[in-house]
Amino acid sequence: MRAVGIENVRRILCVFPRYTSSFGTFEYAYSLMGGVRAFMPPQGLLLIAAYLPEHWPVRFIDENIRAATAEDFEWAEAVLVSGMHVQRRQMNDICRRAHAYDLTVAAGGPSVSACPDYYPSFDYLHVGELGDATDELIARLSRDASRPEQQVVLKTVDRLDMTRFPIPAYELAEIPRYFLGSIQYSSGCPYQCEFCDIPGLYGRNPRLKTPQQITAELDKLLECGIVGSVYFVDDNFIGNRKAALDLLPHLIEWQKKTGYVLRFSCEATLNIAKRPEILAGMREAYFATIFCGIETPDPVALKAMHKDHNMMVPIMEAIRTLNGFGMEVVSGIILGLDTDKPETGQHLLEFIETSQIPLLTINLLQALPKTPLWDRLKRENRLIEDEGRDSNVDFRLPYEDVITTWRACMDRAYQPDKLLERYEYQITQTYPHRLQPPPSPQRASWKNIKLGLTMLRNIFWKVGVLGDYKLQFWKFALRRLARGEIEYLIGSIVVAHHLIMFARDASGGHTNASYYSLKLQQASVPAK
Repeated sequence: MRAVGIENVRRILCVFPRYTSSFGTFEYAYSLMGGVRAFMPPQGLLLIAAYLPEHWPVRFIDENIRAATAEDFEWAEAVLVSGMHVQRRQMNDICRRAHAYDLTVAAGGPSVSACPDYYPSFDYLHVGELGDATDELIARLSRDASRPEQQVVLKTVDRLDMTRFPIPAYELAEIPRYFLGSIQYSSGCPYQCEFCDIPGLYGRNPRLKTPQQITAELDKLLECGIVGSVYFVDDNFIGNRKAALDLLPHLIEWQKKTGYVLRFSCEATLNIAKRPEILAGMREAYFATIFCGIETPDPVALKAMHKDHNMMVPIMEAIRTLNGFGMEVVSGIILGLDTDKPETGQHLLEFIETSQIPLLTINLLQALPKTPLWDRLKRENRLIEDEGRDSNVDFRLPYEDVITTWRACMDRAYQPDKLLERYEYQITQTYPHRLQPPPSPQRASWKNIKLGLTMLRNIFWKVGVLGDYKLQFWKFALRRLARGEIEYLIGSIVVAHHLIMFARDASGGHTNASYYSLKLQQASVPAK
């Protein structure tokens, strides 16, 4: 549905800010891919763009692809911005640029909803999800698009039911320029992990779209040119297990209808390993990757952070279960916990070697507002307001020791030979359990073949010839070529190259150790 009952016409410019360099945005992979310049289409801003009155002209610009120009600002009557904490500096910069043209600027999204005080210059702040605050913002802009005398904060009280959400305005975005497609099925998570702000922002009772909405959105993504993979950005794909089971048959039928042209990935709690019926359905729907917030292999730490559900199945057993259904595990890891010891870094490296997980987002603990961790540390007087630090937490261990451990773990975990050995394990032990899609005209299209050849050329030249880990690369690549595993070669190296290059930045002290840090950095320039 769209906002209705609005008579006046307003030209709306939606601007998504650039990311600072981050482990999870894969910017070093872009140069290996045909024309990719950004990570994922932003669900929130494209949803708002689709919800605006149908007769309002809307432009969408992702500044990870190109910057908003003077012509864009001169065209607009109001500017909408959304983003996460890591984009805070860039959000405020968009506001400054828009105000130079005397435009009204409104901001919403997770960062604004959690920390509205981060954004003092915006004319309107939209706190919360799509709902009555959105309708009020649209009504105000319709009546008068000029800047209000002082900042107006609009808070959602009555959220729009997700079954009434419109399809995000993917047609406004340059979908082929993205590393991954994105789609949202649910919002909220039933668990209360101490460090997580999801329950505080979106609630513990997951709200859902219908399966028909999801397949319609997938159709739209295909129509707009997505290739490769689509990531379910849900906070927890199995937050409502029955709903996940209800959705999977629809995804399976959609895959059969479209020729399995896309792979799926998602985020879920590790206790999904206890639900083989869900994993079997995910395999049939061609889920290839699953992100699990393992956080730490230390059971004492898991209990302290209220993540007991990670111990419902022994961690290594859970990982092997997921691998047995053909799903490569991606793990979130946190350093700087109260339970950490001087030997925690070494234990983490041993876990990485034992688990054979290629991609682990090793992150320094950061206390986010609207979390139990924030509340506890505030009571303990252990929140530090220093934007020169990588974390706002007063650790139990010396701060410099924690930073040094993080850098050492990044350096050692992502040495090319170690990382490619872990991918070798996945190729031989996990990928054979995946669904092997039947041949289809969609998968064998000239568009896909051309893209694959382009990526191979880029990989051979930029990694195999110009790269400084070419010996490790060719040892890995020749084995894939000999076995005809071209798709595995491309998929592994595209990701591995980013991990290797980013880890070098990290171990050299050129990136934040916490990707939620208030330590502000300039946004990364999109890879050429």
